[in-house]
Amino acid sequence: MKKLKITFNSPVVLGFIFISFAVLVLGYLTAGVSNQFLFMTYHSSLMDPFTYIRFFTHVLGHGGWEHYIGNAAYILLLGPMLEEKYGSKRILQVILITAVVTGLVNYLLFWNVALCGASGVVFAFILLTSFTSFKNGEIPLTFILVAIIFIGKQVYDGLFLQDDISNLSHILGGVIGAIVGYKLNKKH
Repeated sequence: MKKLKITFNSPVVLGFIFISFAVLVLGYLTAGVSNQFLFMTYHSSLMDPFTYIRFFTHVLGHGGWEHYIGNAAYILLLGPMLEEKYGSKRILQVILITAVVTGLVNYLLFWNVALCGASGVVFAFILLTSFTSFKNGEIPLTFILVAIIFIGKQVYDGLFLQDDISNLSHILGGVIGAIVGYKLNKKH
């Protein structure tokens, strides 16, 4: 009988999850100071070099265990399949593009709102996943349904609910995932 072994099958996704976990623990140990300093983006001085760093690092911070677990579950479910199909470099690019776009939009449009968490990355992964069986000249029905359900809900929630959830970040993440999915798969 062959021995079973644990493999590090998805380095970018697993690295992202482990770093986010460490950031969450650090946030608890520092009573949230580390999140405010490095892992959430908000309207701060452009003279502060950490403003630019936070455009990328805010996706690693989370507001608590539930926030982290919700995002980590989706990322761990979808990420390894995406990383296997598109490669580690592409998935890292999706994460970084999503981080900087959501960070910049939050900075420019929502001066009084701090943003942290990987929800934009989750939505990018969800829409990117719907393109996994895409063929040139076709639009998968799964993509249309996912876009309507996930993005439609975010538009509805953004218009009619007052909560601390950045629906625009979710929408932007979904748009990024859709664009990347289309571009990566249109050659097939």
